[in-house]
Amino acid sequence: MSDFAQAPLFVFALTFSVLLLAAWTGVCLRKKWPETEAKLHDDFGIILAATLTLLALIIGFSFSMATARYDQRKNYEEQEANAIGTEYVRADLLSPADAAKVQSLLTAYLEQRVSFYTNHGEQELQRIRARTARLQANLWAVVKGAAAEHATPVVSLVLSGMNDVLNSQGYAQAAFWNRIPTAAWGLMVTIAICCNLLLGYHLRFHAGGKLLVVLPIVIAIAFMLVADIDTPRRGIIRVSPQNLISLADSLRAQ
Repeated sequence: MSDFAQAPLFVFALTFSVLLLAAWTGVCLRKKWPETEAKLHDDFGIILAATLTLLALIIGFSFSMATARYDQRKNYEEQEANAIGTEYVRADLLSPADAAKVQSLLTAYLEQRVSFYTNHGEQELQRIRARTARLQANLWAVVKGAAAEHATPVVSLVLSGMNDVLNSQGYAQAAFWNRIPTAAWGLMVTIAICCNLLLGYHLRFHAGGKLLVVLPIVIAIAFMLVADIDTPRRGIIRVSPQNLISLADSLRAQ
């Protein structure tokens, strides 16, 4: 289910087809048992309305979860840019040799962080993660050596700033892994199928047959939007590393 939700257009096509099939199944069931129509019409309408309301609530909660995770990814990108920029300035507090090493490594590290947000191929992302890990190890080694050689409050400030840089990367990565649970998707799809099945059974075939496509397409669009916002790399709505890019431009201008 998680792989299914990573392709928003596929989510739309698949859910629309499945829900439309469920609606037509309801029509066929009504044609097969027409004698229940007069007896259960009113009660059936209440059940259909309650089921549609439940589906709307679950879609709303899922949309809220997706937008919260999207905002979280944007916030962590901003925090990461602030941490790198602050540490770049604090590096001047070290000795000239160590400061030059840290600032050079931070510039290369910043390029990898921009690439993390702009590249979407899995193989390239693995290489970016490997290069990022090596740069993190080198950065920590430089500030750790400086702290061991000169254990002063000023160097401790630089050490603390480097810790913020490393932590911010971990938070950003965790935010990209944080997705809507598979169980929530399963529940939404199951209730949506039930709603369309009930709708198909409730509508008159000749009078309401043309309306059967309305609910499936509306629900499919809602599912596609939720999946798009919840998909960090394959969707249309993505987090742009504008703060990291702005920082990189300002460092190159120095």
